[in-house]
Formats: sequence, structure tokens, C-alpha cells
Amino acid sequence: MEGWTGVAGKRVLVTGATHGIGLAAARELAKRGAELAIVARDAARGEAAACQIAAAGGTAHADVLHADLTSQRDIHELAREALRRYPRIDVLINNAGAVFGRRSVTVDGIETTWALNHLAPFLLTALLLGRLKGSAPARIVTTTSDAHKNHTIPFDDINAERGYRARGFTRYGETKLANILFTRELARRIRGTGVTANCVHPGLVASGFNRNNGALMSFGMLLVRPFARSPRRGADGLVWLADAPAVGAQSGGYFEDRRLATPSKPAQDDEAAARLWGVSEEQTHQLVSG
Repeated sequence: MEGWTGVAGKRVLVTGATHGIGLAAARELAKRGAELAIVARDAARGEAAACQIAAAGGTAHADVLHADLTSQRDIHELAREALRRYPRIDVLINNAGAVFGRRSVTVDGIETTWALNHLAPFLLTALLLGRLKGSAPARIVTTTSDAHKNHTIPFDDINAERGYRARGFTRYGETKLANILFTRELARRIRGTGVTANCVHPGLVASGFNRNNGALMSFGMLLVRPFARSPRRGADGLVWLADAPAVGAQSGGYFEDRRLATPSKPAQDDEAAARLWGVSEEQTHQLVSG
């Protein structure tokens, strides 16, 4: 099997690429010659992002695929469209995510933060995994956060029905822990296929994140802005994991600033990772062969 030569000429599918670090990463990957496809919930924002990506140079206008990633039906339709369009998918970047100050549920009856931040990358990856294997060497990169620390997966209240504390980032932190455990178990399951799976903490980034939760949260984000990284700086690790030959066969890793880092103890729990995988299959009605 040939080694990894970077993203030039490769098909790269990115979620959460209409703003923030996702858009910054897409622009940089375009400069490096990637053939980009981005996922957008809003068509106008998707086209605006595609124009910015094209302006970065390197490749033609990015394809825009449409999906609301809180809807499992939309994710299935997104995967079908991607498989129809692209005979190869070399890199999948699971970057979409948000925090919601008030509890809500999706059309599937799943708590929204969990549905978007964890189940969406789980399901999309599962649906595209065969194509990624067929395109090997291939890479799966998922954006997580050091907000995972000091949290555990609430297996006895997976849908956050007994209390919702996202204002304190508790629920968000649980989903970011889930991202790491998902990556860990995925890497174990796909070992030897030529596909790698890693996750990355981008650092505190000055973007539109958490501006959807009222004036108090918006003010809080403004206060930390002087200490935050630019979206371009925050996207650096994401781009590096997608592009760099130096990452090689590394799989199952949690990265910060281009370095393999040690996540929290609960994030290293292989039993929890396997249990979470089973719960995720049940919630998405999607058995994954690995």
C-alpha cells in the first residue's frame, strides 16, 4: 500500500466548514490542493463559504453538500449523496459541533448537543467507512476539546433527562469525551485497514462558538477573546492531522498543537469506549462492522 503523500489531489469531506476553524481549515486545505466537499445546513452560508475557500486558491470551487447534522435522516441522505458523487473519499473531517444553553431534542428524540457533537460524527463515519477503506490510505479526523476533562459518560442518563447543565459546559464536555472514546474505539476496529482515526483539541478559539446562547454567554466569549487563538491558528492541528505525512500510521491519538497528548483518565477507558460504541449503534440504529 502506498504511503500518505498529503491532501493534494485528495477528496476531503469537512463538516462544520461554513465558519470558525472549519472554514479556516478548509481554506488552508484548498491552498494545499485538496478537492473539497463541505457540509452546510444553510445553502446560502454554504455557498458563501465555498466562495471564500475558492478565493484561497489551490483548487476549484468546493462542493457544497446540504444536511442538518442533528437529523439522522439528513445524515443518511448526506452519505448517499457523497457516495454517489465521489468514488474516493480520502479524508473525513468531523468538525461540526455546538453547545446549547437549554435542553432540546432532535426529530429523532435525541438531546441536541449529544446528537450533533457525538452521534453525527459516529453515524456519518459509519456510513462512509467502506468508501474510506476502499480509498486507503485514508484519514478520519475529529475535533474534540480539553473540555472533556473532569467528565464521564452518563450511561445512566445518556439523553440528559434528569437535569441539563450545558450552561456550565457539562453536557458539552461529555460530548467531547465521547469524541475521544469514539476515536479510540474506531481506531481499534479499523486497525490494519489503511485508515487512521485521530482527534484534535484546537485550543480556545475566537470564533462564533457559543454565541447562540444569549447575551450572558456572548459577553463571556467577548471577555476571553483577547486570550483566544484566531480560527486560522486553531485550525492548524486539524490541517496537520489531515495533511502531514509525518502523522503516518498513528491512530487513536488525541493531539494538541501537533503533539500527541494524554487525555483524561476516563478518556483512556477502553471498556467505556466499547460500551459507548454499543450505545451509539442503538441510538443511530446502525451496526458498524469495523
